[in-house]
Amino acid sequence: MRFNLSEWALRNRALVLYAMILLGALGALSYSQLGQSEDPPFTFKVMVVNTVWPGASAEELKKAYRRVARECHPDSDPSNPWAENEFKELSSAYDLLSDPGRRRRYDRGEINGDGTRRTPPPSKSKPARPRKTARKAKAKRPSANGPTGKKRSKIAGLKINGPDIEYDLRVDFMEAAKGAIRHIGMANGKRLKVTIPPGTEDGRILRLKGQGMAGFGGGADGNAYVEVLVDPDPLFRRQKNDIHVDVPVTLSEAVLGGRIEAPTIDGMVNVTVPKGSNTGTQLRLKGKGLKSGDKGTGPRGDQFVHLRVVLPNKPDKDLIRFLEEWSPDRGTKARLRTAVKKKRRQASK
Repeated sequence: MRFNLSEWALRNRALVLYAMILLGALGALSYSQLGQSEDPPFTFKVMVVNTVWPGASAEELKKAYRRVARECHPDSDPSNPWAENEFKELSSAYDLLSDPGRRRRYDRGEINGDGTRRTPPPSKSKPARPRKTARKAKAKRPSANGPTGKKRSKIAGLKINGPDIEYDLRVDFMEAAKGAIRHIGMANGKRLKVTIPPGTEDGRILRLKGQGMAGFGGGADGNAYVEVLVDPDPLFRRQKNDIHVDVPVTLSEAVLGGRIEAPTIDGMVNVTVPKGSNTGTQLRLKGKGLKSGDKGTGPRGDQFVHLRVVLPNKPDKDLIRFLEEWSPDRGTKARLRTAVKKKRRQASK
């Protein structure tokens, strides 16, 4: 007698339904327990970097990398034994993400996070076979950049320029006007020599090439950027390359004229005050201003002397008596009085 499965299932419907529900539950439970341990750990790290900068431009990626590189660079924290490994991982990830072509290949799953070619899974129709030894032969070819060649070193992401550093340097007005040499101490104990050109303006940024943090894997050292902050001077005022200064004069010097001394950045000079000068009178000293040009080798500006008439501290009796008797419109008043008297005489006739 042959067993008929369909006939048996129709006779035992409840048992068949129970078996179907049980198998479905077991299948769902098995699916939920599936793991992803086959993914390489470094690939997962690079995926995290992609999520931190989704759709970031090359400039945004560069700024973010510099900010993080300053924090985890080995020179920033020499006591951290893991700093070098962290910096290597960051450099490798940035080297991959900053290359548009390699970034697209990684997004398509063609390469791993370290830049090596990802081996495709074996096909069901054809067994997986190792690739030809052309790559091995190429790797054995001698090169100035090592046994694997220059292309291999770039893929490894080991050659990267060092981050830049920034400093603020505060100087007085005369140092900025005439030029000076200052020194800045770095966190690693190194001292930077900073040459301030003559005529340096407040807020100017000086670039010291190769004085930043050290590069990695043969990469160039970063640069140091020094912002010069110039303290205001109690005497001199700057307007572009010109200098302005206020000089007091006495009443007699302003009225009668004469020679006085005026300060400049090169020392005291003699200045001629013209007769009839007043507060606000401006005298020009040609070529006594600040030097122009990035290196302070250009022509100098001018200096302008603003006169300020100053009265004596103690009252002068002779000056007071003179001013009481003298009036700038004394002649006008006399003519008016004469005209009034003349009209009165004509009216009385």
